[in-house]
Amino acid sequence: MMSLSPLAALPDDLLSLARSLDAETLPRVIALRDWLVTAASRMEDSNEVLNGFLHRLIDLGLPIDRAVSAIEALHSEYAGIGRFWTREEGTIVRYLPHGDRREAIYQTSPFAYVNRTGEWLILDLADTPDDLFPIVPELKQAGYRHYLTIPISFTNGAENAISFATRAPEGFGRQGLTILRLVMPSFALVTELRATNNRLDEVLRIYVGDEPHRAILSGAIQRGQVTRIRSAILFADMREYTRISSSLSPESAVDLLNNYFDCLVPPIEDEGGEVLKYLGDGLLAIVRDRGDDTGGAAQSALTAATKALRRIEAANNEGRFPVQINVGLALHHGDAAYGNVGSGQRLDFTVIGRDVNLASRIADLNKRLGEPLLMSKPFVEHLWGNPHPLGAHAVEGFEEEVEVYKP
Repeated sequence: MMSLSPLAALPDDLLSLARSLDAETLPRVIALRDWLVTAASRMEDSNEVLNGFLHRLIDLGLPIDRAVSAIEALHSEYAGIGRFWTREEGTIVRYLPHGDRREAIYQTSPFAYVNRTGEWLILDLADTPDDLFPIVPELKQAGYRHYLTIPISFTNGAENAISFATRAPEGFGRQGLTILRLVMPSFALVTELRATNNRLDEVLRIYVGDEPHRAILSGAIQRGQVTRIRSAILFADMREYTRISSSLSPESAVDLLNNYFDCLVPPIEDEGGEVLKYLGDGLLAIVRDRGDDTGGAAQSALTAATKALRRIEAANNEGRFPVQINVGLALHHGDAAYGNVGSGQRLDFTVIGRDVNLASRIADLNKRLGEPLLMSKPFVEHLWGNPHPLGAHAVEGFEEEVEVYKP
């Protein structure tokens, strides 16, 4: 059987470059390519990948003193992730914001230039005018002599790049550039694989929540599958949202909801809870039981609810809403059940079950009783304090009356 050498797998242009390397260097370059597509692709920490890549290049003789990568991200809070590495400080991560200011900075950068041209940019900074790119004077002031920017294009059209700078007077040299030409396709491949996995992970987490996204990625995508989680359940509902929003433009209604959820969600997350579902002007969240310490989950949920009410009050007082708003919060303890519901190829990973329904019905009692926060009997049984009973009340869909309490 014929065996293929590593060189045989290279395209013709890379093959000629590989043959220009000496017998000692070439196997080490091939080993770096192998490391990128095997060990590096499985690393959890992207900083570790970049550090490992740079130090292996330095071991191969490349005089890298500074490196910066910028990779697009599909995230609600930032547009991309920048990693800034120097020999002195190691890696610093910067999250690149959405918006016109970031776009304006990008369009005048070497990164935008190489993505427009598709070519590598190699600058001898001694011969480079300061006004070519805004970064040039900064590089010169820091003592760098040569600068190299390489585009990294993904198959989905995303435009990314990495730059290298050196203080060495001779720059990266012919051999250094040859090594980079040989290893950058593998670096781009593993970068795209990692970015694609991160995009999938982040998008699922953003839209279905932390636990459901893990369940989906682990293979829980068959219709009818149900997962139960014992927890404190928090249900929130804005009062008279239909009336309030009827006089608002769609854009203003979205701003109202976002400001409203900014009051509710941070206290929940601060207490170790997670939002499972946004329900128009309401939300459903849980705080998981911590082993046998169910009281801890209940107390955390109560703390989150009271903090959220205080934030709503402060936002009303500061005029952050177009009108004064009120919210009803219900706390219950039981099973939050995730289920795959739908038909054909379109499923929804939704929250179902008696305890979830009961929490929403208790939230309906808030307006009737004039109380912003109500708790069920199963919930208060896990609390350490003595809440005030408000009696038993009929709720829709349940035959027995439900006992409720206020803090």
